[in-house]
Amino acid sequence: MQKKVLALLRTAGDGYISGEEIAGRLGVSRTAVWKHIRALKSAGYEIESHARKGYSLIEAPDLLLPQEIQPKLQTKIVGKNMLHYNDIPSSNNEAKRLALEGAPDGTVVVAEAQSTGKGRLSRGWYSPARKGIWFSVIFRPPFLPQEAPKCTLLAAVAVVRAMKDMGFPVGIKWPNDVLYEGKKLVGILTEMSAEMERINFVVIGTGINVNLWPEDFPEEVREIATSLSMIGKRNIDRTELFIRILEAFDELYLSVEKDGFNEVLDEWRRYSVTLGQQVNVIGVKETFSGTAADIDDDGALLIDTPTGRRRVLAGDVSIRPRN
Repeated sequence: MQKKVLALLRTAGDGYISGEEIAGRLGVSRTAVWKHIRALKSAGYEIESHARKGYSLIEAPDLLLPQEIQPKLQTKIVGKNMLHYNDIPSSNNEAKRLALEGAPDGTVVVAEAQSTGKGRLSRGWYSPARKGIWFSVIFRPPFLPQEAPKCTLLAAVAVVRAMKDMGFPVGIKWPNDVLYEGKKLVGILTEMSAEMERINFVVIGTGINVNLWPEDFPEEVREIATSLSMIGKRNIDRTELFIRILEAFDELYLSVEKDGFNEVLDEWRRYSVTLGQQVNVIGVKETFSGTAADIDDDGALLIDTPTGRRRVLAGDVSIRPRN
């Protein structure tokens, strides 16, 4: 009901709409309207009340609220069900809990802040309030479990596609780190629940540094991390970016369901900052170097070494600086 009240407030533009008109159009009492207005004010909306004119929406809060995102979202699956939290330990953990309870395909969990956000290889991810976009998407894909690792490539492509559409020249370091001039901008973590021949669900968690400035970062990551505000030298509209990313997720996911991952892999190659570079690979049992040549149909990184081509499915890959 709050979404409907908010929509009616927006139809008034800079003017007013009376409580009586809102009540009549929604089929509720004026007391109910007043309660919803009060709840919207508590959520951060600035709403001016006038005894004779009614209500006027002055300003919306800088929050990634479903009522701000969903009316503008052009998707078929992603974001149709969306849950918003002011502060939770981890959007991925919450998404996994919801998935186990039956949350539908395309459910989005978004938080204004995370206290224990995490990235690949159990690394922490700094997630301060209202400074970034910290979210997870639940997918229930029809393909086999061995295909699931490519979902992390899908996520990276979706994020980069959206950022490039907004004019940010970013790229992907294998498998899914989004970088700008060698500094990390986005972290992606994919987790799965599956049986031998069936995926129960995949949760893709994404952390995006949007409006952080150098002083906002912990000292230990200031030299290796960046944000869109630092790149663009201005604060970025988080809502616009989030909508673009969710729409890219939706388009790519539907494409994969229909035609497989070839489009995702080809787009990943176009955005890659790893291919053609000299790299170091730190694996579970060994470390080696070579030239990143390509990715294969499984998303594995193919590296040419003096002793032949090596295939990397997991590990930490760093790009070696050119002499």
